[in-house]
Amino acid sequence: MSTVDEGLRDQVRDRYARAALTVTEVGAAADCCGGGCGATVLDDAGAPFGAGLYEPGQTSELPEEAVLASLGCGNPLAVAELREGERVLDLGSGGGIDVLLSAKRVGATGFAYGLDMTDEMLELARVNAVKAGARNVEFVKGHIEDIPLPDAAVDVVISNCVINLSVDKPAVLAQMFRVLTPGGRIGISDVVAEDHLSAADRAERGSYVGCIAGALSRSEYLDGLAAAGFAAPDVTFTHEAAPGMHAAIIRATKPVSTD
Repeated sequence: MSTVDEGLRDQVRDRYARAALTVTEVGAAADCCGGGCGATVLDDAGAPFGAGLYEPGQTSELPEEAVLASLGCGNPLAVAELREGERVLDLGSGGGIDVLLSAKRVGATGFAYGLDMTDEMLELARVNAVKAGARNVEFVKGHIEDIPLPDAAVDVVISNCVINLSVDKPAVLAQMFRVLTPGGRIGISDVVAEDHLSAADRAERGSYVGCIAGALSRSEYLDGLAAAGFAAPDVTFTHEAAPGMHAAIIRATKPVSTD
């Protein structure tokens, strides 16, 4: 990995470490991009980012800190269609909101993993899991480009506005494919650019750590998923995050036979 890539990763890690500390030390909502990205159901239910994208009833039983730490651009559980007994992995799990909601959905016979590279977020998520009484969860430290789980370990991979932050997106897509069981699926929320926007255009619209500059285009996402081996890839825009940049739902499946 290049020095530039490591520098970007360090910027992302520092930004989300500070977001976690905002919640744990100040008791305020985290903010992923310096304004407009960290609203929660506690202050703006119509926000285009943050926990405002969840139905209030979904989050009412969660620890307040899990809700305050939500920094996503969607609600991947709304499209992942989790079922009782399934194993699910959340990439970039942050304060744990999607892991805790997933754990409730899959029940006692299922399991929910959260993967994050930020010590401060992991600490916050583990405390939130204890507060929520969640026993079927585990938060793991690592990078989404090198997932520390064995092959075919999970049935579903979810992620909420994190893949755009990766410094090696083809590696992330390949790792998702690897850890899924045959027939497994992804249900991801992410920021995605319209195809006509160049990398420079995307950078003009927002920073890398603010979930904008590093976003893939719709065609890049579809091509990347196909190259990783996924079947039936789909990218559906949901709402605009910046001009020509959209929060989107990304779906795909791992074929039952990968021969």
